[in-house]
Amino acid sequence: MATAPAPLSLSASTVPARLRSAAVPVPRPRRGRMVVRAKIREIFMPALSSTMTEGKIVSWSAAEGDRVSKGDAVVVVESDKADMDVETFHDGIVAAVLVQAGESAPVGAPIALLAESEEEVPLALAKALELSNGQPQQAAPAPAEDDAATPPPPPTPAAAAPAPVAAAGTKGIASPHAKKLAKQHRVDLAKVTGTGPYGRITPEDVEAAAGIQPKPKPAAVAAASAPVAAPSAAAVPQAAVLPPVPGATVVPFTTMQAAVSKNMVESLAVPTFRVGYPIVTDKLDELYEKVKPKGVTMTVLLAKAVAMALAQHPVVNASCRDGKSFTYNSNINIAVAVAIDGGLITPVLQDADKLDIYLLSQNWKDLVKKARAKQLQPNEYSSGTFTLSNLGMFGVDRFDAILPPGQGAIMAVGASKPTVVADKDGFFSVKSKMLVNVTADHRTVYGADLAAFLQTFAKIIEDPESLTL
Repeated sequence: MATAPAPLSLSASTVPARLRSAAVPVPRPRRGRMVVRAKIREIFMPALSSTMTEGKIVSWSAAEGDRVSKGDAVVVVESDKADMDVETFHDGIVAAVLVQAGESAPVGAPIALLAESEEEVPLALAKALELSNGQPQQAAPAPAEDDAATPPPPPTPAAAAPAPVAAAGTKGIASPHAKKLAKQHRVDLAKVTGTGPYGRITPEDVEAAAGIQPKPKPAAVAAASAPVAAPSAAAVPQAAVLPPVPGATVVPFTTMQAAVSKNMVESLAVPTFRVGYPIVTDKLDELYEKVKPKGVTMTVLLAKAVAMALAQHPVVNASCRDGKSFTYNSNINIAVAVAIDGGLITPVLQDADKLDIYLLSQNWKDLVKKARAKQLQPNEYSSGTFTLSNLGMFGVDRFDAILPPGQGAIMAVGASKPTVVADKDGFFSVKSKMLVNVTADHRTVYGADLAAFLQTFAKIIEDPESLTL
C-alpha cells in the first residue's frame, strides 16, 4: 500500500512498461458504462404551458416494445389547459413505461425509457426497476474504484442521498428554459451538474455556472429574520382545510381545475379595482340580427369592439409582470372565457383589432371546437392581453370577474335588458341596456384610464357600423 502514491511523482519514462500498460485499462470500464447508458434515453414529462407543474398521462400512443422514430407521438399528456401529443426526440424502442395512463408526474420527471436497440432493452428494464424502487443502486459501487484514495463514508442517511451519481445516464439533459439561459450566458451544458429530478439541468444550475447570484427566496428571508414566525406561517394553509362533512364525497380537482384554483389564488395578490358602465345596445342588437345568419356571434361583436377600443387606449392592454414596470403589448389578443366539461379555459382571438368580424367568427368557431376537445395549442390559450367574460346569454345582468395573472384588465358583460331611459329633454322611452364591469390592475391602469376606455367602448357599441368595416 505504501507504493500506491509513488507513481504520482514519477515521469512516464521512469515507470516500467508493464505498469503503464496495466494502468491504462483502469478508466476504460467507466467510459464503457457511460456509452451504454447513453443508449438508454429518458422521455421526460414536458412543460406544456408556463403554469404547468405536473402532467397526467391520458394514454400511451406507443406501447412497450414498439419501435419509434424521432418526431413520432408517443404519449398524450393532460396539462393544466389541454390534452397534447408528446413527441420523442430520438429513434429507439419503448423499453419501459414508468408512468401509466391515468397517473401523474411532475414536470421534468422521466415517464418512459427508450432503448437504442434490442440489446439495450434489458438494461433499460433494470434501470426502470431501480427508478421504481427509488434512487438507483449503482451509486454505491462507483466510489469503490477509488478506495485506495478515499475510504467510503459510513452508511448514514446523508451519504445515501447523492443523486447526481445515479443520474449519470441523464447528464446534460436540460429543461428548455435552462437551454435558453445557457445560450444567453454562454454556458457549456456539458460542464454543468444537474440538480433537478434524475440529474436534469435546471435554470438555477445554469445561473450558478454563469456566476449569477440566486435571488433570495421570500420564505427563506422570512425564516432567517423571524424564525419565531415560521410555525404560524405554516399554520395558515392548514387552517383552510376544513374537516369533512359526514356523508359527503370528496372529489379531487382535475389538472385543469387545480390550475384554475392556483391562478385565482395568485390573482388575489394583485391590487385591483372595478368600474361599471351602462351601455345602450339597440343598434348593436340590430346589427347582430343582420350578421347572425352569416355565423357571427354576439361574443365576436363584443370582442371586436373591445379590441378597437384598446387600440385607442394601449395602457389598458398593458400589464405589470415584475411589480415595477409596464409591459406594453404590440398585439391586441382578446381571451374569451369558455366553460368546458370539467373546467374553464380562455381561447384567444389574436390580432382582433386587425381582422373583420367574419374572419374572427370563423377563428372563434375553430377555437371553441378545439377547446371542447381539449386540443388547443399553448399559443391559443396563453397569449391573451385582455380577457372578455360574457354571461349575458344566461340572463345575468351584472357580475364581477377575477383578473387573470399577467393581464391588465378583464371585462364582465351582462345581459341586455329593456330599461326606461330619460333623454336630455325629459322624455321617457324604453331602450335596451347592458352593464359591463371591468376589473383592472391598479398598478398600471388608473380610474381615469379605465373611464376613458369605457367611454370609447360605449361609443363603438352604440354606433356599431365601424365593426363591419
